[in-house]
Amino acid sequence: MEKTTASLIRRFPLTETSLIIHWCSESQGLIKTVAKGARRNKNRFAGKLDLFFRCEIEMVRSRKSDLHILKDLELLNTRSGIRQSYLQTLAAAYFVKLIEKVVESGTPIPDIANLLERALGYLDQNRPDQRAVLHFEKELSRCLGIEHVSRSPAASIANTFGQLPKQREELFDMMRD
Repeated sequence: MEKTTASLIRRFPLTETSLIIHWCSESQGLIKTVAKGARRNKNRFAGKLDLFFRCEIEMVRSRKSDLHILKDLELLNTRSGIRQSYLQTLAAAYFVKLIEKVVESGTPIPDIANLLERALGYLDQNRPDQRAVLHFEKELSRCLGIEHVSRSPAASIANTFGQLPKQREELFDMMRD
């Protein structure tokens, strides 16, 4: 069994009763787990597996794949403020998508995971503005070592890893209104 603190960044059905959960952790990077029985009405994960939740997770590593078994978790922070508005949720989704685009699974990413934690904490308490999004992109490009003086951080990320997630355009359109 391994324990780590992580934020839930993606979830989707695996079977009628199980979910695949993606996590972002400082010590383990991006982690994929199976939460067996999580879709049943009465289960040990009830109310604990929602987007952007911060948890202490306990998992059993798979020897055959990068999909591990989620055994238990302790909910540390629900970040319910992120769900206060579509704009806050969209910004959080953009940050997560951007990190998923630039990070390899299973690689420790302390600086990037810390950046995501700070960003989600900010969004839990505040509505995002252009300055906050641009700051996130700048810090991410710095963590990746691709910040260029002659380009914007977003352009550096796009040139290195391909186009930016589609949420960025919608996010900036909504912030202009």
